[in-house]
Amino acid sequence: MDNLMGKTILVTGGTGFLGSHLVKRIVKDQLNVIVVKRSSSKLFRLGSIVDKIRFYDLDQIDIEDIFKENVIDIIIHCATNYGRFAVPPTDIIQANLFLPLKIIQIAENYQVKTFINTDTILDKRVNYYSLSKKHFLDWLFLFSQKMVCINVALEHFYGPFDDPSKFVSKIILDLLHEVDFLDLTLGEQKRDFIYIDDVVEAFTKLIQFSFDVPNNLYRYEIGTGKNIAIRELVQMVKTMTENKVTRLNFGMLPYRENEIMESHVDISMLLKLGWQPKISLVEGLRYTIDQERSSINQ
Repeated sequence: MDNLMGKTILVTGGTGFLGSHLVKRIVKDQLNVIVVKRSSSKLFRLGSIVDKIRFYDLDQIDIEDIFKENVIDIIIHCATNYGRFAVPPTDIIQANLFLPLKIIQIAENYQVKTFINTDTILDKRVNYYSLSKKHFLDWLFLFSQKMVCINVALEHFYGPFDDPSKFVSKIILDLLHEVDFLDLTLGEQKRDFIYIDDVVEAFTKLIQFSFDVPNNLYRYEIGTGKNIAIRELVQMVKTMTENKVTRLNFGMLPYRENEIMESHVDISMLLKLGWQPKISLVEGLRYTIDQERSSINQ
């Protein structure tokens, strides 16, 4: 990203799985980076680059102070609430709608060039999380008259040390620990799984793209363009972890209400920017399993 030298990128959720990988890439490319987080957020994913980052705690400052103290060129909004563990809808809306709305409103006043929003492939009717994400997308359209707005709809991204409650991580960890059994749905639903490094490369292309286009809303989807049945993925992971103990109880759980049985990711727009996924599912799973196994054995 040589043409962006000297630029400052603000990342919300920069201590999370996706955000931390983006921050590492930004630091590697020698750009200035600001991470907006909660004071309770752990920094372990950022490792040795902590001293190269400027941090602000959302729960301890006025958000506008960040813009008063820094000239920000790009915002990447990664902070999200997935609505797991019976989180009330009001909390989900606060994180996925009100927070980014407040940030982009301030950003407009300070002439920020680009706002990149992380969205989901899921239809708005699937759950509270997807509904809140689609609500913000409507607001993003209105703000795109004053800045470049890029909406990035993500499929299932994965990699080492992701949140253990997420599907791929949970399956890998449970099989590495050789739990007695896993209760699952029939697993006929098909999803597109993409390795985290390919996701970061896509964001890098979009950051560069944002400085070459006029104000507008640009919508992209990130995936591999290929899907696989959940059942097949789980069986692959069991084989790759050499697990001969755990029973896979397919069909023990019902499909969730409004389940999408086959998702499709259209990566044609990203391909036009010169991006393409490079890491196969087998390669990505193998590396993730190896890293998680090493961590368990330490």
